[in-house]
Amino acid sequence: MATLDGRVALVTGGATLIGRGVVQSLRDHGATVVIGDIDTEGGQSAAQTIGEGVSFVPLDITDDAAISEVVSGIVEQHGSLDILVNLACSYLDNGGETTRQDWLSAFDVNVVGAVVTTHAAREHLAASGHGAVVNFSSISSSVAQTGRWVYPACKAAMVQLTRSMAMDLAADGIRVNSVSPGWTWSAIMDSLSGGDRAKTDRVAAPFHLTRRAGDPREVGEVVAFLASDAASVVTGADWAADGGYSAMGPEQAVPAIPQLEA
Repeated sequence: MATLDGRVALVTGGATLIGRGVVQSLRDHGATVVIGDIDTEGGQSAAQTIGEGVSFVPLDITDDAAISEVVSGIVEQHGSLDILVNLACSYLDNGGETTRQDWLSAFDVNVVGAVVTTHAAREHLAASGHGAVVNFSSISSSVAQTGRWVYPACKAAMVQLTRSMAMDLAADGIRVNSVSPGWTWSAIMDSLSGGDRAKTDRVAAPFHLTRRAGDPREVGEVVAFLASDAASVVTGADWAADGGYSAMGPEQAVPAIPQLEA
């Protein structure tokens, strides 16, 4: 894979477990990475753990002024912004019982936040000559899942948004792609399973050809590829990083996630 040496990346939501995997992969391939996250403690911990070449800035992606300030600060400090990863996400979802305010709050984080951040970064990504945006969707974007309405709708919107962004940002030399992970070891799986990764893999097995949940670093490697010049011909595409989940067809019509708590 092409090197990311000399590139500067902003990863929103980088304090999460999946975010850390993405940050680590980008750093391993040479990028200087800035974590932008509302979780100050988690973001600082991630930056300190990964070490040199990774820093943290507090970022609420529902705050337009904060987004502009963070983007400007990155360019001022590092001289450029070459890669944007829109990973920050809300899992707020109560299915058909979700209130209007919760729908709006979830879309504000999951979709609008990515739009505003990309808009703020656009001129700098264009100036890069290697500008790349990677949006986070999910396998939930393309299948029905029991009790989940909001999150799948947000992620489906991200797939379409990626196409629209790729169309309009192509003139600026910016490539835009999305990644759709399957079940990936994350804070919610850690919490629901009581930290039992083996159990999580057993529950995930029927839904994945790889017979397990993915690792954050595995998803991170896909992101790093899409951000690199090795993917120079790739734009407007959604990449399944899902262990074959989407190849298996419809999810079984049973609530799968609650089995982690059983």
